[in-house]
This record gives sequence, structure tokens and C-alpha cells, in this order.
Amino acid sequence: MRYCGRDFTQAQIDLIRDLLQVPQMNRARLSRELCERLGWRRDNGGLKDMSCRVALLRMQTDGLISLPAPRNPKPVTYRSYPHIEVAVLEPAIIPIIDLATLNLDPVLSKADSMLWNAYIQRHHYLGHQLMPGAQLRYFVRAAGHIVAALGFGASAWKVKPRDQLIGWTADQRQRNLHLVVNNARFLILPWIRRKNLASRILALVNRRLPDDWHARYAYRPVLLETFVEKPRFTGTCYKAANWQHLGDTQGRGKLDVLHRHAQPIKSIWIYPLTRHFQRQLCSG
Repeated sequence: MRYCGRDFTQAQIDLIRDLLQVPQMNRARLSRELCERLGWRRDNGGLKDMSCRVALLRMQTDGLISLPAPRNPKPVTYRSYPHIEVAVLEPAIIPIIDLATLNLDPVLSKADSMLWNAYIQRHHYLGHQLMPGAQLRYFVRAAGHIVAALGFGASAWKVKPRDQLIGWTADQRQRNLHLVVNNARFLILPWIRRKNLASRILALVNRRLPDDWHARYAYRPVLLETFVEKPRFTGTCYKAANWQHLGDTQGRGKLDVLHRHAQPIKSIWIYPLTRHFQRQLCSG
């Protein structure tokens, strides 16, 4: 039985059932314990407990196991704090942006994380949403002033134009999808006006992200992707930063099993981080 790119034997399903009999076993403890028992780890040695939780939920849907009730049935995706909400308002004096002073700062501390979330929640049209799995978030500052925020996380599972360009099989995609990173959020603060700012930021990220990702997760991604909602945006800044336009989505989300095409159409853009990204993504 295959879940989240991993094959589970009947003995391993029985192990999960045995662990569920342990007193006070909750979902978080179960996923960590199972990862330890199975040696299910990321390249940097960390447990793949988030993938494990998804696998456990799918096993429950398939009737193989019965999980304990979640401790937090409705997880809080965003929590506001008055002092942070004030900090993300438009300042009285708008800074003059010198592109030569742009700097990318990874979000590392809890305080910066809360500030990043608040900027995205208040000023990005999609708002703040939890990004599971491997991720990096950045502030962009000019002479010390925050002018933009970016977030990178897990790539889309299936994208026909991207997958056709790569040429990988379903097994190769399962094995190497972590080498594709999605630019899930890109926000330039609404009061900032500067020609070429967006494309300059993307150029900085294109060079910086592989090293930061390797430092955090012990492997280097080989391809960036993003999806630009139409007709809200045209993707001009991605084009100016040498990203490649592959076409448009069909308006289907990952849960659209009835082919209702109820999601917005988005243009698909990619940026290769290595010359031979197709060969690497199709490797064994």
C-alpha cells in the first residue's frame, strides 16, 4: 500500500494499529514514533512527520486504521497581536528605495515570523495560510526598511506543462518532487513604488535561495515554480527576471475530482536553478 510516496507493508500497518493501542497516544506522537520506527527521515536527518501525518489520514480514509480525535479540530492559521498589527500599517513617511541597498533577510526568529505573517495577512490578497513541510521565508529590506516579503514551500503535485517539460515518470516525480520549490507568496508593500523593484528582488532570490535551502535542509533544489493568478496579474516581473512561462492551469484544484474547474486560471512560471535540471529530476 502506497501513501505519500512510501510503500507500507501489512506488518507496518499492524505496527501502526499496535501503536494506536498505547495509552494517551495522540496523532503528533504517533507520527513521530512511526517515523522513528521506520527510519522515515528527510535528507537532513529530520523526521518526515508531516508527510507521515498525511499518510495516516489517508489510511484512515481508506478504512485501514482509526486515529484518535485531533487535539485541535480547527487549527488556528493566524493569530493577531495588537502591537504587530500596528507595525504593519503604512508608515507616515514613505522611504525612497535605492535598488543598490536591497537585502534579503531570511525569517529566523519567532518575532520575525509573527511580523511576516502579519504583513501577508493584511496586505497579500490571499492572506496568510500555513505552509507545511520544507519552506523558507524572506523579508526584503532597503536601507533597513521592509519593502517586500516572500515565501517558498512545497511544489504542486501535478502540473501538466511542467511535468511534460521535465519528462519525468510518476515514480521519478514522487522521488524528486522535493527538488522543486514553489514561490507561494510574493508581496511588495502597497505603499512602495519603485520601477524594476520586483524583478530585482526575484533576481536576488534566484541566486540566494539554493544556498539558504541547502543550509537548512541539506539539499539543493534545482527548479523554482510559481502560479500567477489571471487576470489579476500578468507575470511581467517574472518575465523580466528571466523566468519561463509554460502556459496556464485549467482552473482545477487538487480536490477537484468532479472537474468543475472552479479555481482561478493561473499562468505557470519556472526558473531553473541548474543547467541540467531535467536530468536531475529524472534521475534514479
